[in-house]
Amino acid sequence: MLRLIEPLGLIEGPGAAEAISADAALPLAGGPLAFSLARLLPDRKLVPVADIPPAWDEAMARLTAPPSASWCERPTVMGVLNITPDSFSDGGAHLDPERAIAAGLAMIAAGATILDVGGESTRPGAAPTPPEIEQARILPVIKGLACQGVTVSVDTRNAATMEAALAAGAAIVNDISGLTYDPAAAPLLAGCRVPVVLMHMRGTPQTMGGLAQYDDVAVEVVQELALCLAAAEKASIARERITLDPGIGFAKTAAHSLALLSRLPLLLNLGCPLLLGVSRKSFIGRISGVAEPRGRLAGSLAAVLFVLSRGASVLRVHDVADTVQALRIWRALARGEAREAIAPASPAAALSAGASHS
Repeated sequence: MLRLIEPLGLIEGPGAAEAISADAALPLAGGPLAFSLARLLPDRKLVPVADIPPAWDEAMARLTAPPSASWCERPTVMGVLNITPDSFSDGGAHLDPERAIAAGLAMIAAGATILDVGGESTRPGAAPTPPEIEQARILPVIKGLACQGVTVSVDTRNAATMEAALAAGAAIVNDISGLTYDPAAAPLLAGCRVPVVLMHMRGTPQTMGGLAQYDDVAVEVVQELALCLAAAEKASIARERITLDPGIGFAKTAAHSLALLSRLPLLLNLGCPLLLGVSRKSFIGRISGVAEPRGRLAGSLAAVLFVLSRGASVLRVHDVADTVQALRIWRALARGEAREAIAPASPAAALSAGASHS
């Protein structure tokens, strides 16, 4: 088992820097968050950060240093644009390319930095979509957005679709399988040298429900993502190009998702930024009693702010404008700076202003 440090006693805002200066805390992933206590795994011993033994030095170095990937600042808002007839939340809404492009541009105007464009539904039980159908859905949209300067991430597990999407102007690959589905994906991406998101899941959308069995979901997700990360690096995909996604709802029950989110900082032991897709997810519906995914805005915002306060860097969301507004208020309160109360010229400027400090 990996030696892992579970950060506890998290500190936000100006107090974090003060605690670090007083040697009472350590920076979490380079800051601005800090942690004052640590649970050492697998021993499960709880200690102040000053008493972390030398045996955990390697883990501590990964946990406290800024993440290796340089393509995303914190927070980065990634807008979801599904070009599918059957996605769980917005299926059928963007099948017309012109309407999809217009919706994407509206997300950018509302403050999204990246658009994640996908042509295959991966909701629980979904059947695979042939790559040629997937490509027919997404390529006109990717071309239309990229030619207007939009940074596009392609959400696919098929190497042929990755290659076609990159040729059409996509700049990032987001693979729900963590490059385990298509053997041709890792060699392709090794040569393309673009940023890659590796998500945790077990099995496929059709089989993952039966694989949601864990003794300790947070530790096991870290261990399994570590294997994906090692395989990617062995295939010559540099760590600084990699972002990790714990895969909320993928081969995880609502209880698993909650347990994983509550211990999210544990994943920062792997030294990569974290992308979180909690928007409109089923665990929000289970807790709130809201069956319709589009009615889960309030719960989605609460989840987004929670994961941001636990170290997430990229927030994959459906409701961009509402998320950007919530992030501005969160940051103003967390930093306690009066200048945050003055709205900049655009939502995008609101997030980019001082992004390195938040």
